[in-house]
Amino acid sequence: MIDPSIFESLQAKIDEETAVRDELQEIVQTLARKVKPVLDHATREILAQKAEVAKLRTIASQHPFYKYNGVWSRELQNLVYSIELCAWLGGLSEYKSSTSASFMTIEEVGKFLDIPVNLKEQDEFHLTIEEYLLALISMVEELARLAVNSVTLGDYGRPLQIGNFIKDLFAGFQLLNLKNDILRKRSDGIKYSVKKVEDVVYDLSLRNLVPKGAGAA
Repeated sequence: MIDPSIFESLQAKIDEETAVRDELQEIVQTLARKVKPVLDHATREILAQKAEVAKLRTIASQHPFYKYNGVWSRELQNLVYSIELCAWLGGLSEYKSSTSASFMTIEEVGKFLDIPVNLKEQDEFHLTIEEYLLALISMVEELARLAVNSVTLGDYGRPLQIGNFIKDLFAGFQLLNLKNDILRKRSDGIKYSVKKVEDVVYDLSLRNLVPKGAGAA
């Protein structure tokens, strides 16, 4: 006969893990609702997320990182994407090492959110390199859409600015030897965003709508 207490012990562990997951999920859902700010007040909204991230870090760091990382990873990526987009558009300048920088480094994002980045030996809540790179890719995709919308609004200089930036970023990604399958596939898609913006710029050139000096800028 098998001792029933063995399975009772297993059930207790399962219940404990479920409770932890539910607690983390509740915080992440709050984070998800707040991570979609309207651009006009993006900086204020993003700053408000630091408290939620602090709560998430406090609870998550009490448990094995990679066991529960999937609960918050997507929303943390979305938050970092919002931070990067806001920084690219000119916000959060006080958190960048250079006001001329187009985006925030992973260290700058970690400092802004007050969380560790790329921990290798400590089992603690942190921002991974993969999450950071996926956030950058999301920003590129959004900027490609912005290039099209900018033309609609009569801003003909913006697509060139975007094109120059995402081509540089794409060149940087090509230097990486990516092992993560999802990250590798997503990064391959950057070239389509580059092509999309290049088509916009080419069309503007044909119509003589490219501002003088914009290409050099």
